Amino acid sequence: MKLAATIFLLNACYITLNTFRTMLVVRRQRLWAPLLAVLEEFVYVIALAIALKNINSPLNVIAYTVGFGLGIYLGIIIEDHVALGYVNFQVTVNINNDDKNYEQNKALPEKIRDHGYGVTETWGYGRNGTRLIMNILAPRKADRRLMTLVNELAPDAFIMVNEPTHMSGGFWSKEVDQRFRKATHRE
Repeated sequence: MKLAATIFLLNACYITLNTFRTMLVVRRQRLWAPLLAVLEEFVYVIALAIALKNINSPLNVIAYTVGFGLGIYLGIIIEDHVALGYVNFQVTVNINNDDKNYEQNKALPEKIRDHGYGVTETWGYGRNGTRLIMNILAPRKADRRLMTLVNELAPDAFIMVNEPTHMSGGFWSKEVDQRFRKATHRE
């Protein structure tokens, strides 16, 4: 039983590191991903050696596989907590004069700016008329807050979220980034 627990913990640790490192690679963390990979492989070699040496027990195999599943879960939880990078929200709302939410939607960019977000407005034309299209950049740590805010202010908005890999210039500055960091720590 003690051996199965060791196998379970080592594999959960390995897969947690593996999952988090994979997410660092996707976010192009050129320093942290390779450093974490060294630790990950160290744990992997130990876990695999113990598991293969004791593969004859079904309990050990179950411990290995359940540790794998738990490791995936923990890696995702850690990555969500660390929340590296930024998200870009593209929010589209109706802006037709005859729309019941015309005034509310027209004021939406300023209301979002009042909460500290940079908003770039563009106009589009869809099947049913004029659309206001807003691009809003936020730290990933603030993405749930921004989604909640947009849903409260414009429940009928069409929202797409993506993660930019490169940014340069514009409204975004260290000052704004610091403000969101401080707000996250207060919550």
